[in-house]
Amino acid sequence: MTVRSTPAEVVASVRRSRRRSTTVVAALLAATGLAALAALAIGPVPIDPATVAGVLGDHLLGTGQGDWPASAEQIVWATRAPRVAMALVAGAVLAVAGVMLQALVRNSLADPYLLGLNSGASTGVALVVLVAGGGSALLFSGAALAGAIGAVLLVLLFAGVAHRRGPFRLVLAGLAVGYALNAATSFLVFSSDSPEAARSVLFWLLGSLATVQPLALAAASVAAVIGIAALVIIAPLTDALASGDDSARSAGIDPERTRIGLMVGVSAMVGVTVAAVGGVGFIGLVVPHLARRLVGGRHRAVIPVVALLGAILLLAADTVARTAFAPQEIPVGVITGVIGAPFLLLLLRQDSRA
Repeated sequence: MTVRSTPAEVVASVRRSRRRSTTVVAALLAATGLAALAALAIGPVPIDPATVAGVLGDHLLGTGQGDWPASAEQIVWATRAPRVAMALVAGAVLAVAGVMLQALVRNSLADPYLLGLNSGASTGVALVVLVAGGGSALLFSGAALAGAIGAVLLVLLFAGVAHRRGPFRLVLAGLAVGYALNAATSFLVFSSDSPEAARSVLFWLLGSLATVQPLALAAASVAAVIGIAALVIIAPLTDALASGDDSARSAGIDPERTRIGLMVGVSAMVGVTVAAVGGVGFIGLVVPHLARRLVGGRHRAVIPVVALLGAILLLAADTVARTAFAPQEIPVGVITGVIGAPFLLLLLRQDSRA
């Protein structure tokens, strides 16, 4: 016998869910601030947290020059702050891209890697570095953006006509496009006449925040703010698509056009971000599972949570990458893989027991 909830019970449940989401977001905002402060303080040259806070206050709020040495200010503001900011932005974008792609293709294992977005962006940047001989950060962002959007259009093309294009076909098409683009990138590296350029591309493909260019940081930040804000606003559309095409049509939504539009928008966010940090895996795959466990499946609540979790995870991974074997640096994609693979297996094991 099915017990139906009364309208009052439904309203109370919605209010509890919103209070829980607000509490989780507030806690994650505080955790993000503490993680950023710790990342700015930790390094080959440790900086006192009070000095870090003073330098940030001086530059951001104009609180006045303190008594810290000039070298500490140079390390915190000029060296570490851009890297920390890029880690926060990139982590948020990749995590949000993951949760959106999982909703759009209705597959909990979808992420920017699985659907070929990272591969397309990587191929675009490799073309610029190895064929065109390099260029500005704006050119890198444009090439990665074109590559990511081109990859998602190929996925939609190979997945078949609209009435036959389901989640399984989209994932298979994404795998095929990703493998093909990875092969193209490998061929470009193999055929390059410049060992240094090939080495820089290989290191970049594993993900690195070692050199953050201001223009790349600005482009990724603008894409993140506009993209994530827009996705929060249209979250009900994502909820409808995640429930199935029939549910979307009953709500007056054209599922095919909406899905394509959202996938192109997510591709643009990923492309600009990958141009700045390279290939960073597992953020978009693992973090959405954590966010849903915290606040449920409603995307207006999930998106802010997944963005903050992704930012914290990538910032922590980058801190380990630059300090574990200092002065040598590990590609941050290696760290996220070491963290993400066992965590994903643990999630799958728990789901199989449920």
